[in-house]
Amino acid sequence: MRLDHVALVVRDLEQVAGFYQRAFGLAITRRYELPEQGVRVAFLRGSPGGAELELVQPTDPTTGVARYLESRGEGMHHLCFEVEDLEAELARLRELGVELIDTVPRQGAEGRVAFVHPRGAHGVLIELLERR
Repeated sequence: MRLDHVALVVRDLEQVAGFYQRAFGLAITRRYELPEQGVRVAFLRGSPGGAELELVQPTDPTTGVARYLESRGEGMHHLCFEVEDLEAELARLRELGVELIDTVPRQGAEGRVAFVHPRGAHGVLIELLERR
């Protein structure tokens, strides 16, 4: 398991991406429009091989991400860990009694994902990612 990315929820993806590009020299590596999830995302990276920064902008005001932004404002949304076998990892966490949001993987921007509830991870939303 390795830290894949840290995600920030933002009001204006282009404005925030520009800030990280100017201030810290990060480069946008890829972008996605995910209408089925009601978000736009961009991934930024500094040095090769390091964890990325994911910017998430809600495009649908009825989604959980939009509600999160409205109630908490811009900032950290989740940590993402890449795993080799998502089903096995979910089973292992269930055995430990960790509270999950997703008990079955779903499709994400870059592979299959599942989320650990913040109550199960000391207040932090955790995404588990199995790349395609």
